[in-house]
Amino acid sequence: GAAAVVVLTAVLLVQCLLFADGGLLALGANVLNMAILAPLAGLLGLQLGKRLFAGHRGLLVGAAFGGWLGVVVAAAACAVELALSGAASLRVALPAMVGVHVVIGAGEGLITALVLAALLRARPDLVGGEGGTPAPARPRLWAGVALVGLTLCLAPFASSLPDGLEHVAGALGLVAGTAAPAPLPDYEAPFLGSAVAGTLFAGAAGALVVLLLSWWLARALVPARRER
Repeated sequence: GAAAVVVLTAVLLVQCLLFADGGLLALGANVLNMAILAPLAGLLGLQLGKRLFAGHRGLLVGAAFGGWLGVVVAAAACAVELALSGAASLRVALPAMVGVHVVIGAGEGLITALVLAALLRARPDLVGGEGGTPAPARPRLWAGVALVGLTLCLAPFASSLPDGLEHVAGALGLVAGTAAPAPLPDYEAPFLGSAVAGTLFAGAAGALVVLLLSWWLARALVPARRER
C-alpha cells in the first residue's frame, strides 16, 4: 500500500509538470483520489479476494476486484469534490462519474490481474510475500527498465479519446482551466516533427522519470538496511 502511494504520487507529479495533465491547482485532489484513496480501496479489494479464495486464485481475484474498486472510489471522491466546489450537484456528478468509471474500472481490474498473472508465472520473486521471497534491488531495477521498454512498444497505440473525467466534464458542461506550460504537453514532443516519434519519446521520457523519481523517493523515505 505505501509503495503504491509513493509510485502513484510520482506518476501524478510527472503528468502535471511534464505533460500538463491535471494542473497544479488540482494536484492535491488528484493525489488524494488516485494516490491515496484508490490504493487503499485496492488493498481492501485484494484482502477480500484472498479471504474468499486460496493461493494465486485469491490473489488474482483480489487484484482484479481491487483494481476495479480503486477506480470507482476515486471517481466517487472526485464527484464529491466537484459538488463541494459548487461545479455540479452531487446527485448529478456522482452517478455520472461512477457510471462511467464502473466500466473503466473493469478494464483496469482485468489489466491488473493479467499483469500480476504474468509476473507470478515468469518472476514470482517480484511478488514479495506471495509468489516467493522479495526480489533483490537489482532485479527490481531491471523490472523498471523493462517497463520503459514496454512503454515504447505500447505508446503508439495510446488513445486520443477523452478519459472518464473529461467525458463527464463535457457532458456536464464543465470548462477546464488553462494548463501551465510543460515540456511535453498532451504527451507529445512537437520539436520532433512526427506524431509517432513524439508519442514514443513522451512515453519513454515519462516512464523513465517516474522510475527515477520513485526510486529516489523510496531511498529517501525508507531507511537503508544495515548489513549484519
